[in-house]
This record gives sequence, C-alpha cells and structure tokens, in this order.
Amino acid sequence: MNKKLPNVYPVPIDKKLNNNEEVFKSTEEGVRTSPLTIKEINEIFNAKDHVYKTKVQITTSSGTKKVEVVGLSRNNLLTLDGERINIDTILDIKKV
Repeated sequence: MNKKLPNVYPVPIDKKLNNNEEVFKSTEEGVRTSPLTIKEINEIFNAKDHVYKTKVQITTSSGTKKVEVVGLSRNNLLTLDGERINIDTILDIKKV
C-alpha cells in the first residue's frame, strides 16, 4: 500500500482576488423581514378563543400598533374601527 503519489505544483496567484466580499446581516430578534402568510392569519381566525374579534399587535415597516381584528377581505385585514391593513405590509402579528 505504499504508493508514491505525484507531486502537486501550486499555481502562483499574482493578482488581487475579489470573489469573497464581506457580508453582514443583522436583524432584531423576534422581528421578521418576510411578509406574513395566509396560513398564519388563518390560525388567528380559527383559534377557539376567536368568536368575533381578536386583539392583536401588528408590526409593519412603519411601526407597531394594537388593533382588534374582525375579518379578512382579499388581501386586507379588517379591524373593528373600520380600518383596512394590507397583508403585504405586515411583518409580524401577535395575539395580545
């Protein structure tokens, strides 16, 4: 099993390589950067404690607010105050 292997000759690199760029990604813990899915919204409406309305905290790119959600219409969440919140703008939703 004593076989002689061929010699390896490295090719000298005489130019600067830029294929490894520095990347830094940081997000706050608990805050997502992807939009909400319909499945997550349906979990709120299908919960046993949801009869007519559910108080939730909604986080969007513009801020956080607490509202009472009563329904879903196409691509919008409907609140008790008559406000429509676009689902695509919601980053996170939590029951309060």
